[in-house]
Amino acid sequence: MRRNEVGATSMDRDAENGWEVARPLGGTALGGVRMTGFRDRVAAGLDMQVLPQPTVIVVIGLGGNLVTVESATGHQPMRSLVASLSPGPARVRGERVECVEVSLSPRAAYALLGVSPRELDGSVTALEDLWGRHERRLREQLTDATTWQERLALTDEFLAKRAAGAPSMSPEVAAAWNTIVARRGRIRVGDLAASCGWSRKRLCSRFSAQIGLTPKRAAMLVRFDHAARALCAGESASNVALACGYADQPHLHRDVLAFAGCTPIALANSTTSAD
Repeated sequence: MRRNEVGATSMDRDAENGWEVARPLGGTALGGVRMTGFRDRVAAGLDMQVLPQPTVIVVIGLGGNLVTVESATGHQPMRSLVASLSPGPARVRGERVECVEVSLSPRAAYALLGVSPRELDGSVTALEDLWGRHERRLREQLTDATTWQERLALTDEFLAKRAAGAPSMSPEVAAAWNTIVARRGRIRVGDLAASCGWSRKRLCSRFSAQIGLTPKRAAMLVRFDHAARALCAGESASNVALACGYADQPHLHRDVLAFAGCTPIALANSTTSAD
């Protein structure tokens, strides 16, 4: 839920867009986890395009206001949600939104979500469907808390407890993901498999089960993420295609259309970007 956040202080107020933004002092207890609190102070309203990105996004709504997720499957009202690595074109709309957003690396998501990433099925899912009464209890605690730092500390404590005894991603899969990120998606699956000492078939099977995407799709996603950031920063499509390793501009166009559901020009003109 990118809303012009700046700095690393505990609280930011952006008078221009009316969003209050809070972050935990001293970071979080777990690696691969980032948290931010958001509050719409002036009823500006939320209208956000959900872009695929190399993180799983969890949004825990506070209070009674719902957001509406608009996707290919229709309009779904939700209090809290989780967006998979590649959720497909979707928008989130809401009024007087107040929430805690948690960004999870694939490794953290594998440990904390409680389901295989494959079960998210490339979608935006109600968090209550995954965490049940634990989600409801956490949401109630966060709503009752009086300060952002208390809310973020409660969320951090909740996640730390979930992480205790949680499954660990295999070192080979974690290393393959890290290599994809380090290479900005510009690596062949065969080379990834060789670096793990696995066959392509075994890598694809284990990687898909623990990340939720095939290695090839993961590499495409990481490359798209860099391209989306550059397009939203004002770079031309031709320069982005060259810098991000696309064969040509039509190749970039096809990938942006597949991941974002719009053209590179429309993505560049959007008011939100990949986090």
